[in-house]
Amino acid sequence: MERTCLAIVLAAGESTRMKSSMSKVLHPVAGRPMIAHVVEALSNASISDIALVVGRDADAVSAAADIGGVSVSSYLQKERLGTGHAVLAARDAIAKGFDDILVVFGDTPLIQPEPLRAAREGLAAGNDVVVIGFEAADPSGYGRLIVKDGALLAIREHKDATEEERRITYCNGGLMAIDGRKALDLLGRIGNANVKGEYYLTDLVEIVREIGGQAIAVEAPEEELTGCNTRAELAFIERLWQQRRRHELMLSGVSMIAPETVFLAWDTALEQDVLVEPNVVFGPGVRVESGAIIHAFSHVEGATVRAGATVGPYARLRPGADLGENSKVGNFCEVKKAEIGAGAKVNHLTYIGDAFVGAGTNIGAGTITCNYDGVNKHETRIGENAFIGSNSSLVAPVTIGNGALVASGSVITEDVPADAVAFGRARQEIKPGRARLLRERYEAVKAAKKAAKAAG
Repeated sequence: MERTCLAIVLAAGESTRMKSSMSKVLHPVAGRPMIAHVVEALSNASISDIALVVGRDADAVSAAADIGGVSVSSYLQKERLGTGHAVLAARDAIAKGFDDILVVFGDTPLIQPEPLRAAREGLAAGNDVVVIGFEAADPSGYGRLIVKDGALLAIREHKDATEEERRITYCNGGLMAIDGRKALDLLGRIGNANVKGEYYLTDLVEIVREIGGQAIAVEAPEEELTGCNTRAELAFIERLWQQRRRHELMLSGVSMIAPETVFLAWDTALEQDVLVEPNVVFGPGVRVESGAIIHAFSHVEGATVRAGATVGPYARLRPGADLGENSKVGNFCEVKKAEIGAGAKVNHLTYIGDAFVGAGTNIGAGTITCNYDGVNKHETRIGENAFIGSNSSLVAPVTIGNGALVASGSVITEDVPADAVAFGRARQEIKPGRARLLRERYEAVKAAKKAAKAAG
């Protein structure tokens, strides 16, 4: 029978060193709260139940941890009396009788499933406590893992270690697995006879050995156990995450000319044979299909780029942009909430928003869809194989038919039939005071909408 496991995620810290208006576990890594990265690692390690110990910003932290696919229950830690005390905030969850208890921190977003599985395997082998450790490049300041003949004898804090013990490079990563059948008894034995009067989870190792139990350590890469207390450490974690994800994508068949200049979001999906040029930023919600090229200095967020399409250089794709196969969005173009058909070209200095552009259509330089009238957004629909001349303004809502041609410099305010030619040029007129009247009208409409919304 498969062993059951409860993961206790400690996320109740005050985050004072972050000097932030919100809990540190809400700060994003790759565009996602770091607590969500931790929960995902637990889920990928086949752990289905999580007890989230919260304090500051409790509701927001709980919401950020609720990523789906795993059951998350929150427990409020009212006092901060050490890690042992924090774990017992989830006493009711522990008492449900899980085989394994796994204690992790909400500010270690680089943790991967493998060390978590290894810790659980250590419990399955008959150990009472399994500590996840790492070989430190510089062990200064870390608690040392005192191991003899495969058994973990103690965790010795740096300040308490002898000179010989300080030469040990195997260090405590803080994460720990506990036999679920003994967890409440063991945790209840932790005392607070120390300078700070706090209950330290690390005391469990010696407690277990004193009562004849067994403790071992399993190793994880140092990078995965990197915690976050300051903005500088947050930036360091971001760099490590980006390096790891770029490497994974390049091994999967993605080409990056200068990978260190490409920034990815947690869910960026790039298929085999995608080429990414230097200085590209991907926000959340991006999928790029095989053979597409993202040219230099482009920003892509919430967009789909289909096979063989090209983007940029210096292009911006905003949420809702959907580029068809072999389409092109060129330099200094912006696309928002718009579908660009297969083989269509939006070449340069153009804004396409709230629009549909049919297959094979060519959009000339400087064209804009005028989608906002000051109150509402409207849609522009352009058919297949149409031609929109440079510096044209398409005032939505408007439809331009298949094969239609819009002359350069036109302002189009009415539908254009298929295969027609449209000239939207007009002689300039001045209407004094009209702009002020229009603004007053728009403000009145906005105020009415706001009042209606407030009234429910």
